[in-house]
Amino acid sequence: MRARTAAGTVLLLALTGCATGPALENRGEVTAPPGDSRHLTIGSAGFTESDLLAQMYAQLLNQAGYRTSLITVANREIYEPALESGQIDVVPEYAATFADWLNARTNGPDAPPVGSPDLTTTMKALRRLATPRGLTVLDPGRAVDQNAFAVTAAYARRHHLRTLTDLGASGLKVRLAAGDECVQRPYCEPGLKKVYGIDITGVDPKGVGTTQAKRAVQSGQDQMVLTTTTDATLGQFGLVLLADDRHLQNADYVVPVVNRARAGSERVTKALGKLNDILTTADLASMNQQVDSWRRLAQDVARTYLRDRDLLK
Repeated sequence: MRARTAAGTVLLLALTGCATGPALENRGEVTAPPGDSRHLTIGSAGFTESDLLAQMYAQLLNQAGYRTSLITVANREIYEPALESGQIDVVPEYAATFADWLNARTNGPDAPPVGSPDLTTTMKALRRLATPRGLTVLDPGRAVDQNAFAVTAAYARRHHLRTLTDLGASGLKVRLAAGDECVQRPYCEPGLKKVYGIDITGVDPKGVGTTQAKRAVQSGQDQMVLTTTTDATLGQFGLVLLADDRHLQNADYVVPVVNRARAGSERVTKALGKLNDILTTADLASMNQQVDSWRRLAQDVARTYLRDRDLLK
């Protein structure tokens, strides 16, 4: 569900025409040593969380002695080839989503998904697909942005719900506010029924985490909403997440992806790796809220976060 759009996206026409990547006959072989360009371009996918991650990457790399510039390209079909060609050097990505995207690009749109709820399996598949394209996938940290399900806090208290297993065991009938594709996607209605035994009576097609969908649950029209684990606005609607305790959702952990020939050095890995033990899912949700609800600049929120955690001087 990582298909997001943003206003004010910078159109990079040059990226569509000259992104080449490794020659096809050489894919599968990576012979050039990891590069260490002094000037690195950080890409953002144009939504708040991606902007925040890109800003943190840039600030950490600046501190490590690099000059950086940031660029926004909301369309993965454009920014991934630009990453291969070295027009973009670093992007924040999501492990399972990016693995499945590269798999479809490599093996065709009907290829079986390779992303899974297991992080180790997902990372192996992702690196296997990324390496022949001249890309290096750095280690994931603790932060994960994956699909999640929320109910009102009052509903959760009344029925003693903390997890999706609790909801399934309750026998409650649930109308779900989600995207219309939810009726077919294995992580949504079919998975909720099969994995958790939840009695889904219908899907109200109001979108993923939209204001309309949350209001439908807040009012009692629906009982649960499909959103994401870093949704910053749940509290405004009196909503709480139910834990995915049986791991229905894929392992969409945040991972930096770099162009190996330009940003594959140990120095880049070390600079970006500082986030791994610090940045959490809750941290991302809090920063998203500061930008989306409090109207703070992503650059300022990122800087404050890094300084408060002694990652930035």
